[in-house]
Amino acid sequence: MAPVVGIQDLRGPALYALQTLAIAACYFAAGRLGLMRQLVVQGAVVTPIWPPTGVAVACLLIFGIRALPGITLGILFVIMSITSLQPTVIGTLAGNTAAPLCAYLLLRRVGFRTDIGRLRDGVALVFLGALTSMLISASAGVGLLVLTGKLDASGVWPVWLAWWVGDAMGVLIVTPILLLLYEVRRPPGLARWKEAAGLALIACGLIPLASYSRLSLLFLVYPLLIFAALRFQLAGSILCALFASTMATIAATDETGPFEQLTHVEVMIKLQAFNGSMALTALLLSAVVTEQHNTRRSVERACQELVEVLEHLTAGDAPRGRTPREIDRLRSQQRGR
Repeated sequence: MAPVVGIQDLRGPALYALQTLAIAACYFAAGRLGLMRQLVVQGAVVTPIWPPTGVAVACLLIFGIRALPGITLGILFVIMSITSLQPTVIGTLAGNTAAPLCAYLLLRRVGFRTDIGRLRDGVALVFLGALTSMLISASAGVGLLVLTGKLDASGVWPVWLAWWVGDAMGVLIVTPILLLLYEVRRPPGLARWKEAAGLALIACGLIPLASYSRLSLLFLVYPLLIFAALRFQLAGSILCALFASTMATIAATDETGPFEQLTHVEVMIKLQAFNGSMALTALLLSAVVTEQHNTRRSVERACQELVEVLEHLTAGDAPRGRTPREIDRLRSQQRGR
């Protein structure tokens, strides 16, 4: 019996260590992916989208505070892959760890739900999880650049803005996708797959055209994004936004299409404005549509229950499993609607 108890005692720490390493590996992979496309603003290298922030916030929302060591370890791996260990690493670790932690605490305080099925959840993720919390990482990172003499005071605001928006974009795009994968329970039906395939084909043709055309056709992405949100809610809109953001980022870093013959600062402003407005549209619109669908289903269920109650009352007996108080409650709910 003692050996069995000993194995069970060791299983918990072993699983936690494995989970920590898995989170660190995911953060590191997302960091390397984000570093593939960079912009130079005022002599500083920034990433238009920083996916690790989205990975960190999603892991905290799914696993709780216990995911924090894995996030910190992942940050350390990313730093070690691009530079040598220096005393300033502590500041970078602190800033990049505190930002997603702040996002998690703020979202938890307002009752955020990981299915993002309410408008309040979408608004909270945008304004608390992304725009507010990522002020910490951007301020810490730019502050370290200034203190170490790698950035002049005249270039603080453009670099800070690019850093802040890049971190926020990671939360706005990557976090919903990971939460969506976590919430998936069953695949859609065949008819939905056919419609999704048609939407994917249109997106694969329209989005590259809009991203690489010199006529600045990026606005064509929005009708597609709206249709995806109306038909597939978060799954359709956020995947469409991810593809459009990726293509626009590639075009911007290659300085082609609508980003041709622009200065680095102009490229950054145009790209971030497009990515930010697109992510906001996808997230908030899909949350509104999902909330409406949930409300309609709730009303339909209440109506069905009321029909059952009326049928039993007409028959002269109370419905099975329902007390008179429950019947009165259903009646009052129906009168309220």
